[in-house]
Formats: sequence, structure tokens, C-alpha cells
Amino acid sequence: MLRAAGVGVGDEVIVPAFGNVEVAGAVALAGALPVFADIDPLTYCLDAVAVEAAVTPRTAAVVAVHRFGRPADMARLHGVGQRHGLLVLQQGESEAPYDEIAQRRQRAAYLDAKLRGVRTPDGGDGHTYQQYVVRVPGNGRPDRDAFARAVRGRGVDCRVPVKTPVHRLPEFRRCVSLPETERAADETLALPVEAALTKRDMQRIVSACNALGGLLQPAF
Repeated sequence: MLRAAGVGVGDEVIVPAFGNVEVAGAVALAGALPVFADIDPLTYCLDAVAVEAAVTPRTAAVVAVHRFGRPADMARLHGVGQRHGLLVLQQGESEAPYDEIAQRRQRAAYLDAKLRGVRTPDGGDGHTYQQYVVRVPGNGRPDRDAFARAVRGRGVDCRVPVKTPVHRLPEFRRCVSLPETERAADETLALPVEAALTKRDMQRIVSACNALGGLLQPAF
């Protein structure tokens, strides 16, 4: 799509650094320079204010990526595009069947109500919970990685969704301030919400997390 729109050498394309290295790679393959903008801390998608701040005379396009089942704010991003004459593209996620989404939402609601000591995801804007991503703040207490190891030790499958932001990878290293991206990379943890999980599975997740989450202090 970038090539078809004439984006190439000498152009800049604004992309997120919170995961999706393939997006930055596609920009580079088109001959353009990927420029990283910060994310919204609730949606984990590109923040429109940060995107607008990253616009330069060489900016040709913006590529928004929907994350974890929560869509980017395309209305505001298109507004930025219109003000600056930019192409605005989006990369979606594979859509699950309606029944599966309903079951994921049901499991997410259960976790929202039961989990303690972690910050549960914001469920606005039709969240489909492709991943159920919580925040585990450190504050001198057990950090996200220690928390994840302990939860796995209690038999719960969990994973770090983004281990290294793209702007810190060797092939795309940039000296740029992306505080929300960095914070999300340090704090986020994806817990299971698959439709196949039983009630006992969900109880095990809550029990494992709450036994550890109670040690955490709220982050402000």
C-alpha cells in the first residue's frame, strides 16, 4: 500500500514502536524512514497527539496498528492526516468468530471483577480481547518479570506481549523519547482468556495472580 501510494526514498512514515516490527520493516522495504511515535497508555495504539508532534515536512504517511483487540482512534488519526496531507493506513488483527469474542469478553469481565494488585485493561470501544493485557507496576515491589515467573510457577500460562520496543532493536535504533511505550513494555503481561478455558482455569488464574498481586502498591 505504501508503494502504491508513491511512498519511498526521502519520505518518513510514522509508526508505533510498541511491537509490530514488521510494520517498521515494511516502511524500510518501501525505501522510506520509519519514525516512531508514542502510544496511548489505555489502548496501546498510536496516540494522535504524539503522531502530530512527530510530523515533519518529509512525513508522507501514518500506519496505525490495532492492539490486543482494542482499535486505534482512527477518527483522530485521520484528522491529523487531513491537517497535514498524510496518507493514514491501518493494520488490523485477525477477527475471531462472534461466539469466541463473546466468550473472551465474558472471561475478561470475570478477571476484571476478581483480579487484585494489577491494573486490568480498559474495555472501551468494542474491545474483543485478542489478548487480556494487565499492568504489573514495580514500585520497588516484585516487577512484571518476577510476577510472570511466579504466576507460571503456579501453573498459569502468561506471556510478555512486547519484550523490546522496536526503537530499541539494533536495526531500528533511535534516540527518541517514548515514555508510554517504554512503560508499557516494562509493565504489561498477557493473561489467558481463550474460549476453551473452564471456570476452574479462570479461578486458578485469579488465585495465582492475587496471591502475588496483593504485594504490589498502586502506581500513580
